[in-house]
Amino acid sequence: MPSKSSARLAALTVAAVCSATAATQIVALPTPAHADTVRIHDIQGGTRLSPYAGEQVTDVTGIVTGIRTYGSSRGFWIQDPDPDADPATSEGVFVFTGSTPKGVAVGDAVTVSGTVSEYVPGGTSSGNQSLTEITRPTVEVLSSGNPVPAATTIDARSVPDAYTPSPNGSVNALPLRPAAYALDFYESLEGMNVTVADTRVVGATDPYAELWVTVKPDENRNRRGGTVYGSYAAQNTGRLQIQSLGRAADFPDANVGDTLAGTTAGPLDYNQYGGYTLVATRLGELRGGDLRRETTRAQHARELAVATYNVENLDPSDDTFAAHAAAIVNNLQSPDIVSLEEIQDNNGATDDGTVAADRTMAALTDAIVAAGGPRYDWRAVDPADKADGGEPGGNIRQVFLFNPDRVSFTDRAGGDATTPVDVTKVRGKAALTLSPGRVDPASEAFANSRKPLAGEFVFRGRTVIVIANHFASKGGDQGLTSQYQPPARSSEQQRHLQAKAVHDFTAKILKTQKNADVVVLGDINDFEFSTTTDLLEGDGTLWSAVKSLPESERYSYVYQGNSQALDQILVSPSIRRGAFDYDSVHINAEFHDQISDHDPQVLRFRP
Repeated sequence: MPSKSSARLAALTVAAVCSATAATQIVALPTPAHADTVRIHDIQGGTRLSPYAGEQVTDVTGIVTGIRTYGSSRGFWIQDPDPDADPATSEGVFVFTGSTPKGVAVGDAVTVSGTVSEYVPGGTSSGNQSLTEITRPTVEVLSSGNPVPAATTIDARSVPDAYTPSPNGSVNALPLRPAAYALDFYESLEGMNVTVADTRVVGATDPYAELWVTVKPDENRNRRGGTVYGSYAAQNTGRLQIQSLGRAADFPDANVGDTLAGTTAGPLDYNQYGGYTLVATRLGELRGGDLRRETTRAQHARELAVATYNVENLDPSDDTFAAHAAAIVNNLQSPDIVSLEEIQDNNGATDDGTVAADRTMAALTDAIVAAGGPRYDWRAVDPADKADGGEPGGNIRQVFLFNPDRVSFTDRAGGDATTPVDVTKVRGKAALTLSPGRVDPASEAFANSRKPLAGEFVFRGRTVIVIANHFASKGGDQGLTSQYQPPARSSEQQRHLQAKAVHDFTAKILKTQKNADVVVLGDINDFEFSTTTDLLEGDGTLWSAVKSLPESERYSYVYQGNSQALDQILVSPSIRRGAFDYDSVHINAEFHDQISDHDPQVLRFRP
């Protein structure tokens, strides 16, 4: 939930006009006594920033449409039932009380006096848009039981296809054009009672009782019900986050492809974790879409199966080992080689200098055997303590799992946290000087981030060099609903350096042996259409095999209702020229009961 500083104290005083013993009466809001009386649409204005920001306003009238009694963003929404004729000016506003509002109820006609404020969820450094509020309020209840203003419908016809004008800067001062741009349309309804109907879920329920729907069912839809994010120019304007003013325990457990049938209605909020959010006073009925977890096919005897799987901070204290093992054995069909990302050390997030992960790996390999899979062997290089980012104390790293009945690992001693692996020539073939070894671990490209892990495998007499990666995360990037358009993606600067380093190392292998089989894979934390991928691919050094799939199937992760490709497997020209088969195996990202937030990827080819 969005947070507000505890320094923002507010007082709420309520004076009931009606006698406590009198029957509830419905009255019209008072007519303004003079021409300069401020209404809600005056406060909201025709841009994103209120013309009254920082000023005191008195006796602003409205009907209470929703009350938030939890978290640090407590207060209530009011809406003027007598709108003006300007579609750019919202008729609703949030009244921030700081503590649980008392003495007001939905349907109350009230007057509010206080200070108009522009609050930026996440702080100004986040780049988020601001939320117009009335703070430090005093409130008078004029009557109770009034009808809540009719909800404005948000649907495919009302939301423009264009996302926003692109001023290459802040959009705050631009006049809102709700008929032209989706971001302007949502902003013009900020604080108002809105409704959606029969919407498809495109982002599964998360631990914070939130989900994402789309009001545009045909917008970049894939066969499993998601909405695919296929370019920076297609943000999918129909996506909308849904929260509830009810109990978290009553929030539905939804998967992608399910439907919120009937009406979902409530005030339209803006928060730090997704931007425009319908905070429901009424939730539609969840109707399951019967989404099933996928199972890939087994590799043929002459096919090498290589997979990448982010197991989300796995450590011995977790209860997901059996589930991960079942996924590897059953859904992935026991690949010959698996690059695991986010393997934590033996005591997880405990920050005591522990870096070894042998207990974590023993628990996983034992669980795989118990699930009916092979007795995998594994190789890794322990990181230096607290040098690779991730959860503090967890010391995440990449690990190679491999089935010794199908492949052998070429061990060359000397690999440690700080010694870089290099390329040499052995009997006319490219070989690693260290196996396993880390690629350029001292480089600034990998500061406070995972270092690539390189290993040399042999399958049916053919050497395959595998480089496992977990690039820097997208943390710190501005959201799609940022006030800055296009939003800044500051995190990609480090990924670009990382991609260049891995590309150059791969190019060195291919310079030594032109037809070397090289697989570069892992959690790249960037899209198949990104500059990061372009830099990895270079001038044909590598190619992202996810591009062999139809565009609608290119995803491994779901974020804010966008299905997107963060996990990739890239291959050298010798592999690309041959027969190969790629599968993004959807077992996690679309489900509310996921054991990881990433879907694994599998490549099968004949070396």
